[in-house]
Order: sequence, then C-alpha cells, then structure tokens
Amino acid sequence: MHFQWYPGHMTKAKRMMQENIKLVDLIIELADARIPESSRNPDIDELGKNKSRIILLNKADLAKEEWNSAWAEYYKKKGYLAVNVNSRKNGTMKPVQEVIKEACKEKIERDRKRGILNRPVRAMVVGIPNVGKSTFINSLAGKACAKTGNKPGVTKGKQWIRLNRQVELLDTPGILWPKFEDQKVGMMLAFIGSIKDELLHTEELAAELIRQLAQDYPGVLEEKYQITTDADPYVMLGRIAESRHCLLRGNEPDTKKAAFLMLDDFRNGRMGRITLEYPREI
Repeated sequence: MHFQWYPGHMTKAKRMMQENIKLVDLIIELADARIPESSRNPDIDELGKNKSRIILLNKADLAKEEWNSAWAEYYKKKGYLAVNVNSRKNGTMKPVQEVIKEACKEKIERDRKRGILNRPVRAMVVGIPNVGKSTFINSLAGKACAKTGNKPGVTKGKQWIRLNRQVELLDTPGILWPKFEDQKVGMMLAFIGSIKDELLHTEELAAELIRQLAQDYPGVLEEKYQITTDADPYVMLGRIAESRHCLLRGNEPDTKKAAFLMLDDFRNGRMGRITLEYPREI
C-alpha cells in the first residue's frame, strides 16, 4: 500500500507559516507520543532554524510510560526542550508553561536590558494533522479558543490566541510533507489517523497494524477481542469481525467494518497504552 497525502491547502499553510515565522520567538511542535519520529514533519526543522524549540509529546496517556520517558530524554540529548503531555486532561499544562519560560528566558532578558518590559512571548504551534494542536491550545488557555476534531484538517487557517500577558500563540493548520521517503512513516501516520481514511485501503492498513501488534504486543488483540491467535493477520481480522458481530448477509465476516472498528480502538487507547516507535541511540 502506498501512503501519501498532500492536498493544496497544505502548500498554502506551509507558505503562511514561512511568512509568519519572523513574527515569533518560539516554535512549539506537537508530536504523537506513540510514534514520535514519524509524527514530526522534517520541514519544521528547516522552517524553525534559529528559533527556540519545544517538542511536546502529546497523547502521552495513550503511549507506554517507559517509552514516553525514553523519548523525552532522547530529544533532550539532541538539544530540544521536550515534555510529555496529555492535552485532554485538565491540570496538566503547568510543566508546559514552565518550559515556555525556560525556552525564552534569554529573549526575555535581552528585552529587559533594552528596557522592553512585558512584551509577550510569541509562539507558533505546529504539527501534523490530527496530532492534537487545537486541543492542546484550548487546554493551555483554559477555554475553547481553537476548533477541534478527530479528523485531520479541522484547522484551516492561522489564528492568534492570547494566553495571558506573558504568552501569545499562533495556531496553524496541520501539514504533512510532499513525499514520504520511507513508506513505513506513511503507514504509522495512517495508523494514528493523520491521513484521511477515505484515501486508504482500510483492511490492508488494519492487517499491518495487526502484524505490528503481534510482534511488539503479543496477546493484546486476543485479550481485547476474545479471539485466538493466527499467523495470518487477515484471519485475525476476520475473527475480530466475528467477535464484534460485524457480519454481512450469510454471516460472512465484514472485515471492512471490523478494520474501522479496530483502528478506532487503537487511536482512542481502547487497547491499552501502546508505543509503536522506539528511540535510537544518539
């Protein structure tokens, strides 16, 4: 299966980000804690050079705790400020506010020496589709400032959001990059819902996820769906369909419906905490 999605609005969004980068002091990049490398747009590194950077590993509640810690340490060793966050949980944003101050302390000190007081830090919030940027902004602000949704592409244009007297955020649309050099990256993005499902062969994608889970998390599918193990992922998908009563006429398993159900269970953490990528040694 070939993975690619780069509609015209992403080209426009990238151009808008390039035009606005000079207005900000800081880039806050959200990645998905389950696939931290695949969910980071490589174009952001070029866009954000010479800017202070924070990487937020969002949806950390859906990923394995030990790998969350390992990934945060990995990015810190690479020179980033990195924090694990769960944007959907109230009261978890204090570490983010602290790290924003840490990232911009030199800028704040320079302003102070020039006699510029109380100018807010301006931060651009970036990330791929469906990584949770709008939910993060709303949680950080403590109110519904940005539109949210569980499908990629909800945020269509930029918007400035004032958090308080110290910080202003520029929300931006989620963008991918024009070509995935490694198709495994595209597959990982499809797993978490960053590529529109309408563009995918859902049963094939579900079979690939079954393969990955069987390798890294043996027993998870069997326990979740009360099925027996089989080496063939398509057989497993058929058993999931039967277990969840996804049946066609004649009691044939509806594997397409089961594939959607299984992907939704994974994306929303109903299989338990799962990490699909692991940090390499630096």
